[in-house]
Amino acid sequence: MPTRSRRKTIAFFIVLGALLVAAAVALNVGWILLNVREVVLLVLGIVFFVAIITGLVLNTIFLIREIKRNEQHDAFINAVTHELKTPIASIRLYLETLKTREVDEAQRREFYDVMLMDSDRLLKTVEQVLNAGRGGLQGRPLDFRKIDVSLVVRESIEAARTRYKLEEGAIQFNEALGGGSSLVKGDIEEMGVAIFNLLDNAIKYSRPDGDVIVEVIGMSEKNLAIRVTDSGVGIPRSQLRRVFKRFYRVPGRATRRVKGTGLGLHIVQSIVQRHGGKVYAESAGLGKGSTFIMQLPRLKG
Repeated sequence: MPTRSRRKTIAFFIVLGALLVAAAVALNVGWILLNVREVVLLVLGIVFFVAIITGLVLNTIFLIREIKRNEQHDAFINAVTHELKTPIASIRLYLETLKTREVDEAQRREFYDVMLMDSDRLLKTVEQVLNAGRGGLQGRPLDFRKIDVSLVVRESIEAARTRYKLEEGAIQFNEALGGGSSLVKGDIEEMGVAIFNLLDNAIKYSRPDGDVIVEVIGMSEKNLAIRVTDSGVGIPRSQLRRVFKRFYRVPGRATRRVKGTGLGLHIVQSIVQRHGGKVYAESAGLGKGSTFIMQLPRLKG
């Protein structure tokens, strides 16, 4: 919620609370001064009592929401700070080592590889924050064109394998197009970001020996789906819709071990909605893995 809007909302509830207090005082004074009109005052008292209770309930709900939002913001700031400081500290350490010590060529190349990996991690965090910010401002103008989703998925899989140094079979890819094409109309850059974020999420939350399965499926002549399935920590049924909220992360010991900003799935949802599609999650529960489905309008080949 923008800062100005939040201030207006807070001011509204403060004024509402003050008016309700004034109404309560006026009711008591009126009861004393106008005791002869007991019936009228009784009716007014009931009305004002209901209004006061309603106002207090609304204020309580608002305060709880603000507390939760502030907690999410604090968690986000802590996560981003960690995601920024850790690779920077690592790169600095290796640079200082290269500057102050003589190392052989093999070590030098190893140091370069580590620094490049940390740079990629740093860039990914910055890109997530920027993408989330653009989404909040309705994003940049989209460059719509005909896209082969299967090709974008394959490129994203290769990028994920490289980033996480995975073996060839760690991410499985399947197609079931039903005789149709895998073409959609969209922005290839944003589509790549959305698919990679789903892969990144699946890899991070999967077990070390678990595989990730990616499928491009023709649901009908008008729609196709991209399914990303992992064998990881799973999601409680009550949290399936909430995982797409900005800054939100599923509570629990298993998810706390995985570092993240809580922005990846929110960015995916924003991109998919801008392309006229929808995204949702499925899971049988904790410890039973998760499946994320992107559903997009399909073009005829």
